Amino acid sequence: MLTRRIQVGCEFTYVAVIDTPVIFQVRPGDDALITLQGEKWSSEPSMIIHGYTDLYGNPCARAILPAGRSSFGYHALATVPNATEDANEDAPELPPEALPDEVLLYTLPSRYCLPDVLGNEAWSRFGALDRGYRRVQAVCSYVHDHLQFEYGSSTAFSTAADVNAAGRGVCRDFTHLAISFCRALNIPARYVFGYLPDMDVPPDPAPMDFAAWMEVWLGDRWWTFDPRNNARRKGRIVIGRGRDASDVAMATTFGGPLLETMVVQAEEVTG
Repeated sequence: MLTRRIQVGCEFTYVAVIDTPVIFQVRPGDDALITLQGEKWSSEPSMIIHGYTDLYGNPCARAILPAGRSSFGYHALATVPNATEDANEDAPELPPEALPDEVLLYTLPSRYCLPDVLGNEAWSRFGALDRGYRRVQAVCSYVHDHLQFEYGSSTAFSTAADVNAAGRGVCRDFTHLAISFCRALNIPARYVFGYLPDMDVPPDPAPMDFAAWMEVWLGDRWWTFDPRNNARRKGRIVIGRGRDASDVAMATTFGGPLLETMVVQAEEVTG
């Protein structure tokens, strides 16, 4: 199998008034097709880092940000397949009674994904379409065209219904809206975030950031869809999966430290 190498990582700089516990989700999860080398955690001043796995199976790291200015980082070299994610336009939807028990959770409303609020619109727009992979792709294409990508256009409180009405958002908002429409159609959909390098696509002029997309249960497995880019991509490296962004926040602080800077790296290493 042909592979490529991606340098991934991030650096956070905080200013805290008091010692502040924090949880970071920045390390890629286990994946049989991706290997990690040279993993390195860094902190200044030095912090004790405790790793654990959350209820969705995502790797997390706990630490305490000391009072004052501090930095925290993670870096690794990932070897990934030189291929886009799988696709199958004939992958079928399953009726609710045939869904596996463990995926039913991803048909229900969650903090940011509101299939109950958006149900009438979902069925009016997509209910008459042929069921299966093509209908999910139609949802992604609609969300991609309906929303304008705009930094600062949404907040930590913005739901899928909010951004649907506003017509703009960032990648997490695109994903929340597409998930909401899928769930309203009784199609299990879950939120995914991770590193997404600009591989074999025109470079994005915006600073590198974490990316969000979704996975949808069709047939007997999860399939990757990306309403923000609306294209299959190479080099996706998953950090976490959950019901929505509230389950896989890159940083959860038990207090109010100021995030002074955040730098994300996801770029191919050649040579």
